[in-house]
Order: sequence, then structure tokens, then C-alpha cells
Amino acid sequence: MKSRILIWFRRDLRLADNSALRAAIDLKAEIIPVYIWSPSEENPWAPGAASKWWLHESLTSLSKDLHKRGSRLILKTGSSLASLQGLISETKATSVYWNRLYDPAITRRDEMIKSKLIKDGVETKSFNSGLLYEPWTLQTKTKKPYQVFTPFYNAATSINPEPAIGAAPSKISAPQTWPKSEPLESLDLLPRPRWDKKLTKYWAPGEGGASKSLDRFLSGPVSTYIIDRDVPELRGTSRLSPHLHFGEIGPRQIWSLTKTSMKETKNTSYRKSADWFLREIMWREFAHHVLFNFKHTSEEPLRSDFQKFPWLQDADTYQRWKLGKTGVPIVDAGMRELYETGWMHNRVRMIVASFLTKHLLISWLEGARWFWDSLVDADLSNNSMGWQWAGGCGADAAPYFRIFNPLLQGEKFDPAGTYVRKWVPEIAHIPNSKIHQPINPVIELKAGRDRALEAFEEFRGN
Repeated sequence: MKSRILIWFRRDLRLADNSALRAAIDLKAEIIPVYIWSPSEENPWAPGAASKWWLHESLTSLSKDLHKRGSRLILKTGSSLASLQGLISETKATSVYWNRLYDPAITRRDEMIKSKLIKDGVETKSFNSGLLYEPWTLQTKTKKPYQVFTPFYNAATSINPEPAIGAAPSKISAPQTWPKSEPLESLDLLPRPRWDKKLTKYWAPGEGGASKSLDRFLSGPVSTYIIDRDVPELRGTSRLSPHLHFGEIGPRQIWSLTKTSMKETKNTSYRKSADWFLREIMWREFAHHVLFNFKHTSEEPLRSDFQKFPWLQDADTYQRWKLGKTGVPIVDAGMRELYETGWMHNRVRMIVASFLTKHLLISWLEGARWFWDSLVDADLSNNSMGWQWAGGCGADAAPYFRIFNPLLQGEKFDPAGTYVRKWVPEIAHIPNSKIHQPINPVIELKAGRDRALEAFEEFRGN
């Protein structure tokens, strides 16, 4: 009799380069794919509204991909442990395989489940399928985790990353009878009312959509990425971040395919630009490294002294920032892009984050919470590190006196006002020379900067 293995899908919603799935296939086992919706186990960072929409679409795509290969996706809700134990009892599976995740709540949960299943006599195996370098792989010369990107990057690039493990299988061995699956609708992932329908104009969740996005990027935009990545009006970035978060494509695939494209061209500017893109993939690795090794940083600043920083509580101003009604054009454009598409250009993310934490003196954690609910690519590692960087309290953080001037940022990266006019149409008639000038802003830019410098300098002096 063939062995029977449960493959517990989580944020690895793909069939190619899936280590847990490949290991089971190599054993010629009968495979039962399962996804368990248990958001409370991820508290206080259960998936936000935009992420849940993406998950619904991604599970739909994965289910179809499995069906084409003679398999199916079993859906369960509730306790992960109880769901797995129930499936083991029903299917007589002897093993559970999964790919590792690294968020604090999930690692604690997984260790508990592994311990319980082993006591029940069930084999458990976990694999790396989501990172080039797992968070414990790289250390400083003093055997400590890195807190600065450049030395982390240098250490990482001195070691070849794990290679991708191949294409999706053409067929997946299935059991003769399937366990009961809950309908996708029972996961209740879609919002009511259905505001999410606008997102379908911008995104194609699923492994197929991820592959097309990478192909599109490597066939053209990557050649000018080093310049265009900072221009918000252009489609100059890969937009792979949500696909990466949900594991519809893995970093090993991106790394391998990008390196191959670099080898196949004699264009030195293409290779230089593509190498810069891979550097950004390393930033994702660094973010996972930081959160895994400094688990408190999803809730608390890496720099512990910042726990005492006197952030302001201003609900009205915070609401105006969230809705893109601050009166600062580039900030409002970014927040409205987020509200409409579930995504925001990275340069603009830095601008709006600096404006919130510096000009408005509202905590980085408030910004992180709004992004968490609104972004289709909301990732705890990236979100936490990015917001602490903006607030000056995290790894490789921007110094307290680095305060982005949104007027100058707009003039530099959106000189014709194309981006602002798209997302803030009520000021489209304003000429280029004045399009980035604030109009009845929540705070005057100079006053906000002066207040921030005074607050940070007073804080540093105490």
C-alpha cells in the first residue's frame, strides 16, 4: 500500500518549486493537499481585508491547478491541529508535510502542532520553500543576527542560495476516496459589501498570474529598473510582492530566472539593472531575518528606547491620511492608489510613511496597521521593517533628521504631475509648476518638519 501524505498548504500556493510537495511526489505517495483557514492563530496580525480577497482568488486558482493534475484541494476552517488530526483519522495518512513560515505566532503554532503529531505517531516534515536563506543561516562575526542591510547583503551574496527545484508536476497521485472539504465560501474571505471587485482590474492572483508577471518584467521593464523603479507613474517595478507573499512564486524561481536572463544578454545595462532588482529580493530576505530574530518587532520598535517616544494621538488627522485627504498631493495620490488598487508604489510608500511618522508624529504602528488591512501584499516582515525604517526606530533605520519633503519628492519623481493627476483628479487643472504644492494641508510642511526635529531632538536628549 502506498504511503499517504497530507500536504499542508499555507503561504506556498503553487505547484512548481514547492519543496514539501516535491518530497511527497518523490516518495510516490498518495497526496492529499489541504488548506486550513485559522486566522485567529495568527493574532494580532490575522490577514487583513485586501489579503483575504487575494487569498480567496489564489485558493481558487490553486484548486483548479490541482484538479488539472488529478488532485483536489481540501479546505478546512478552525483549529489547524484539530483539522489535521481529523484528516489523519479519516484518511489514515501517516505523514504531514509543510513548508516553513517564519512569523512569530506561526512558528510557535507550528512547533506545538509538530510536537502533538509526533506524540500521536505521525511523521512530520517541514521544508524551506519561501526564502533564499532561512533566518538562522546568516550571522555576524560575533554570531549575532544582522541589523544592517549592507553587511547582511554581503554575507548572503557570498553564498549561493538554494536552487529552485523544478517545474510543477504533470500529475499528482491521489487517494481512491477523498475526505470531506468545506466550500471556499465558508472561509468568508470576501468583504461585504463587495468593494473588492475593483481589485480584479489590477491583479491576477495565482501561480499563472505570478509567472506572467515575472515574464513580463524580465522581457522589458527590468532593463530600466534601476531608474524607473522610483517613478510612480511608470510600471517600472515587478509587482511580484503579493505573489511572493502568498507563495504563488518563490524567491528561488525569481533568482534563477533573473540570473538566467542576465547570462543570456550582452547588454551590460540590463545586467546591472537586473542585479539591482535582485538586491531588492535580498531586502525581503533581510526583513524575514530581522523579524525572526527579533520577534517583538511586529509590535514594538527594534530600538527599545523608542517605546517612550511621545507619538501623537490625533484620530482626525490619521483618518485624513488614510483616506488621502491631507492636502499634500503626492501623499494623497499614494493613499488613494492604495485604497483603489490594494497596492502602492514603493517610493510613494516611503513618502507617505515619512509624512505620517515625521510631519504628523503619528506612530509607525498606526501606519503599519492601515497598510496591513489595505495592501494585497501585506507581509508582516516587510511591513514591520519598512514602517520602523520610516519611523527611525528599526533595523537600518532612516535617521531621525531624515524627513522626506513631499513637495520636493513629488517634483523629483513625478515632475509632470502625471501620477498625482491620475489619483487626485480634482487638482488636474493645476499647472506642472504648482501641481505638488500643498492645498489647505493638515499641517504646513515647514511647521511639521520643525515640530518633528524638535520632538526627536528632545527625545534623544532625555
